[in-house]
Amino acid sequence: MERRVFVELAAAALGVTALPACAAFVAAPVTPVDGEIRLLLRNHPQLDQPGGYLKIRPMPGEDILYVLAAGGGRYAVLSPICTHLSCMVQVEGAQLRCPCHGSTFDFEGNVLVGPAMAPLGRYPATLTAAGELVIRYAEAS
Repeated sequence: MERRVFVELAAAALGVTALPACAAFVAAPVTPVDGEIRLLLRNHPQLDQPGGYLKIRPMPGEDILYVLAAGGGRYAVLSPICTHLSCMVQVEGAQLRCPCHGSTFDFEGNVLVGPAMAPLGRYPATLTAAGELVIRYAEAS
């Protein structure tokens, strides 16, 4: 096999293996209006089941948020930024885990395993009778 062909094949193989990692950063763009984000749940079937989640990006250039289906008609909207050293946590089953130092959080943002000591940032959210999740983006805690 020629060296050039080998290098092209190797580069293509590395590119394909990186695709899932790139997908982890894909977030649905949303536009806050008067400090609120409104998501019609029927448009987001990944939130139908407990453990489902959606990544949203409220504004270009801003951090993403995780919308998490906690079950029983409950939803949590969390910042994915670990409170330990600001790495981005990843959804792993029914938990969020920091790849940097192993901190683990539940779907409410509470610390399950340190070294993080503070919960993830949380945004108040309510579900309307019409099936719309209203996130108060301006009121992060």
